[in-house]
Amino acid sequence: MRLALEQAVLAGGRGEVPVGAVVLGPGGEVLAAAGNDREASADPTAHAEVLALREAARRRGEWRLTGCTLAVTLEPCTMCAGAAVLARVGTIVFGAADEKAGAAGSLWDVVRDRRLNHRPEVIAGVLAGDCAAVLRDFFADRRQ
Repeated sequence: MRLALEQAVLAGGRGEVPVGAVVLGPGGEVLAAAGNDREASADPTAHAEVLALREAARRRGEWRLTGCTLAVTLEPCTMCAGAAVLARVGTIVFGAADEKAGAAGSLWDVVRDRRLNHRPEVIAGVLAGDCAAVLRDFFADRRQ
């Protein structure tokens, strides 16, 4: 999660909403790390999670990320939660809950929907205070 936090801080420094994500392989090795890049790329899908999942799949040479862990500083939205499910990620670890758009238990629970063919394990609240602080500080600075 600390590497994801580093990515979030870097994204915030570029004017992006400071969310960072890391994909770890089954052995714990870092396959990919990314921060939000929607503003710079003008791509609405350039969320940290999607970028990290894409890079991890590229590095593995396959789209199935079975046994991998997605660590993200903010609870995934519906798009990112869906991407993690479709990538067959084994575990999603997130820091700060997102009561307004979270899809891993807060507002929706896409990742545990029994109608889907894959349901990752979810571990919530890892370094939640640190993850929330990065977001809170970013938006406080924007309001001034």
